[in-house]
Amino acid sequence: MALTPEQVALVKSTAPLLKQHGKAITTIFYQRMLTARPELNNIFSLRHQQEGAQQAALASAVMAYATYIDDLGRLTGAVDRIAQRHASLVVQPEQYAVIGQFLVAAFAEVLGDAVLTPAVVDAWVAAYRQLADVFIRRERQLYDEFDDWRGWRTFRVHGKEVEAEHVVSLYLQPVDGRLPLPRYRPGQYVSARIRVPELDGLFQSRQLSLSMAPRDDMEVYRVSVKREEETTTTTTTTTTMAMAGLVSSKLHDDYDVGHQLELSAPRGEFFLDDDKEAGKAAVVLISLGVGANPVMSILQSLANSSTDRPVSWIHGARHSGAMCFGNELRQITTRNANVRPFIFLKTVASGDELGRDYHVEGRLSLDRLEAEEGLLHLEDDAAGYYICGRTNWMAQAREWLKERGVGAERIHLELFSVGEVPMRPVGETEVG
Repeated sequence: MALTPEQVALVKSTAPLLKQHGKAITTIFYQRMLTARPELNNIFSLRHQQEGAQQAALASAVMAYATYIDDLGRLTGAVDRIAQRHASLVVQPEQYAVIGQFLVAAFAEVLGDAVLTPAVVDAWVAAYRQLADVFIRRERQLYDEFDDWRGWRTFRVHGKEVEAEHVVSLYLQPVDGRLPLPRYRPGQYVSARIRVPELDGLFQSRQLSLSMAPRDDMEVYRVSVKREEETTTTTTTTTTMAMAGLVSSKLHDDYDVGHQLELSAPRGEFFLDDDKEAGKAAVVLISLGVGANPVMSILQSLANSSTDRPVSWIHGARHSGAMCFGNELRQITTRNANVRPFIFLKTVASGDELGRDYHVEGRLSLDRLEAEEGLLHLEDDAAGYYICGRTNWMAQAREWLKERGVGAERIHLELFSVGEVPMRPVGETEVG
């Protein structure tokens, strides 16, 4: 049932309060819900709970929804991004009712009866039901894309190799033997789920970019994992003693050839859409560090397609030993004259060769490239830009391109991590 105009007005009237108290509301929400329903800890990342990223992301989403509830078309992109993540975590329709119950209760606990009158409560219950229906419908569509792979699927580590400093590639093959694997879009990710004995056997998940081009005859998926710095908390209960780098460290240290883990089907809206973008338009790939993972999938796909489109890959790494896929990049550029790499190394070693291992010593700088002919393709009003790296850096790169006339619809950012998915309306950089 659609919201009445009065209910829409009541929900919008709470937006300033949600901006002020959103973090407190979502913090209480997660505390109350995960205490009452501990099985949901298998879905929500304890790392993101500890860092506050989950709470901040939900607060941003709730505030944006209240602000634009009368113009939801402006949030379509953000809703789809969140739905992609939910589908990767195999969120089920019935779980939305649980979330709604505890979210409205958290509103009441923080805002109080004076603000949250029965009419406001009814309006928010109706508004949440409307939003949940949007997510459920979109996620059903996503599940239908892989009809015979709707949940978690067990994979075995078929191969493992060191890709760069602190980065390993895992080649994963399904235990059920059903091959070939479904074709994904170049740039997408999978969620990997492992059981963590240190957390009373809870499952913890992490999104991992697929780092090689999709094919019709795929027998393995490749994911490339960076070991993240481990940190511990001072909490006393076992289930909150998660480490920031727990999942990545376990994949590095404990998952060798023959070990098993679970994957959900490929997801994500960061990908090269050949059907939409085929032609002569340039493709510009820009990445930092392990942000090379989805970019390599896109680059390989372009190389395999025998396109003559101009392709640039601009990448920044700390040093040559931290450069992912260096050999693959050289092989691609040798075979494809239309592909031009440009590598920034923060620190150059004595054995590094200019023009082969790197092109500039220092941090990646788009300003440095503006005068380089045939790299950024700013003159091409159809060029597509694909950016993957740290969140703030990606936002800066996006603004840099927009200032030089690149339309927002041509700039694609990899934003699959919690805390990196602000629910922003189309055409705006901030909410509120």
